[in-house]
Amino acid sequence: MAPADVRKGMPPVQLSREQFEQRYRSRFADPVFKSLQRELDAVIAAAWDGYSNSRKSPVTRKAGPGFADPDYDLSVDWLAAREAVLAAQRRHDDASATPRILLINGSSRSEHTCPGEMSKSWRLVKIAEPVFMEMGLAVDILDLSRLASEFGKQIHPCKSCVATAMALCHWPCSCYPSYALGQTDDWMNEIYPLWVAAHGIMIVAPVNWYHVPTGLKAMMDRLVCADGGNPDPSSTHGKKVDEAKSLELKGWPYPRHLEGRHFGVVIHGDSVGAETVRRSIVDWLTDMSLVQATRTAEVDGYIGYMEPYATSHQALDKDEDFQGQTRNAAYALACAVKLSRAGKYQRPDDELDDPNPK
Repeated sequence: MAPADVRKGMPPVQLSREQFEQRYRSRFADPVFKSLQRELDAVIAAAWDGYSNSRKSPVTRKAGPGFADPDYDLSVDWLAAREAVLAAQRRHDDASATPRILLINGSSRSEHTCPGEMSKSWRLVKIAEPVFMEMGLAVDILDLSRLASEFGKQIHPCKSCVATAMALCHWPCSCYPSYALGQTDDWMNEIYPLWVAAHGIMIVAPVNWYHVPTGLKAMMDRLVCADGGNPDPSSTHGKKVDEAKSLELKGWPYPRHLEGRHFGVVIHGDSVGAETVRRSIVDWLTDMSLVQATRTAEVDGYIGYMEPYATSHQALDKDEDFQGQTRNAAYALACAVKLSRAGKYQRPDDELDDPNPK
């Protein structure tokens, strides 16, 4: 086996003390902070100490039994995220529990910030929700518009650890929080358990320039760890690149952490791109080994086609066909989940081994 080959050569990003302080102080431009300069000086000095010494995870504990290296110091944040994922998996596997649907609003538009108006995606989510509930399913709503309207809600970008080595991409993600870089308030540790606990996922989203909205794409990217990710960061001693490469090269199983969950998709646009976005999301979900409910559960179309944006809600009011398609998609997904939970749904490829799991 060839030795791990680690490539480097990108320009440095380390800030000087002056650059760091200037950037940090910019967060406190509001005049209300003028009387707190002494306190800010102390906070900035402490923050610089963490940054300059690269204290990504300042609070850790020993991994303990069940890990490849029980003596490795793991972030308490990651350990808490792992426990939440394991608890969610137990809920998912509990045959006596009510099946769960994760219903996702993928739009960034909200009445609680600049747009000043709810999104059509939110309205479609609320059209789908009662269908699931009437069929006896529990519903969790994940409203990604909160990324743009709620203080402290962020999904930090994926750092593409998987492209260096699959074993370097930990499940759940261990890249955040990074206290040294101020990369905190990451929402994904709450989002991962929602996906794990769900038996069915429905994504409702608009088209933004032939693509999904920013928040939805950020979540999609950060779910890469669910598709082959390493559940044991001690096996790579955190982010040791050479160890992760060597581990993958020995043979990696690419575990599908969300395999078998059913999905539905509702995509709406006003002029272009709806079919393209629907296909992209369906391809992404099936690549993660989630299961298509039926074609009925995959909707794409246009609301107020080529009409003014200002009348788009009125267009949805009148478009009873699209509302009906959304209800049908929810019903089809609910039926697939109920059949699966009752042992009456079996994938025709369940017994096959994938010769190329990547």
